[in-house]
Amino acid sequence: MSTVTAPSQPLFRQYLVLTKPRVTQLAVFCAIIGMFLASPGLPDLRLVVAGTIGIWLLAAAAFAVNCLIEQEIDARMLRTARRATARGTISNNQVILFSGVLGGLGMLVLYNLVNPLTMWLTFATFVGYAIVYTIFLKPRTPQNIVIGGLSGAMPPALGWATVANAVPAEAWILVLIIFIWTPPHFWALALYRNNDYAKSGLPMLPVTHGKQFTRLHILLYSLALFAATLLPFVVRMSGVFYLGCAVVLSGAFVYYAWRLYKAYSDELSRKLFRYSILYLALLFAALLVDHWLRLV
Repeated sequence: MSTVTAPSQPLFRQYLVLTKPRVTQLAVFCAIIGMFLASPGLPDLRLVVAGTIGIWLLAAAAFAVNCLIEQEIDARMLRTARRATARGTISNNQVILFSGVLGGLGMLVLYNLVNPLTMWLTFATFVGYAIVYTIFLKPRTPQNIVIGGLSGAMPPALGWATVANAVPAEAWILVLIIFIWTPPHFWALALYRNNDYAKSGLPMLPVTHGKQFTRLHILLYSLALFAATLLPFVVRMSGVFYLGCAVVLSGAFVYYAWRLYKAYSDELSRKLFRYSILYLALLFAALLVDHWLRLV
């Protein structure tokens, strides 16, 4: 286990960290955007509140399971060594109980207050991330984040199902955008955390294929992402406001990826990683604003 020492945190805070709150917030935000886009006007706020709570609970449960399964890996990485599971300050049984309670409550909320479709889709996302990705993909292939990215890309579809009790093609376009966004986002992190991942034993792309190969793939995925973000306008799901925002935001993403490809630095890799988080939030916010502008 880890030898990293850290100031003791309140127990509540230790449990909260296991839910990866920043990642959970971004996922739930994308789900909420899906809820609003699924309705021609304002969606039923009761469904929005219940769906948000249920999706958040199951996402938090999945991240807690991820921390439990990867506790030994986390203990070898500076970025994650302070997690309670890595330090052993919260036992495996406690994490299982914690995740079980969160997941069970989430499924009850979604089934009883939203609809069974959303519950089953969210549960499938839980299994895909916590089990398929964490256990089978992440430790075995450098394409782990590509193949397993579908689970992380599902929130817009979950949100759409919450309100519409269906998942039409428009929802899957949003899923596709996040699916393509995930590899360059995560590989930017893996580049400047390369030594950490090498110590962990995980076959991340910079470790197995080198930084130059990874930088090329980040650039290629950023170009594919640019194209994918145009699809909402192409299928008339969104209008000119979104198109302008998508071109500017995706253009900046490609610019960062190009600079990283031409001349690597850890600082530039950090900038791309941080921008990728802001990028996704602003892109989906632009979709929502465009949706409302077209209703006026």
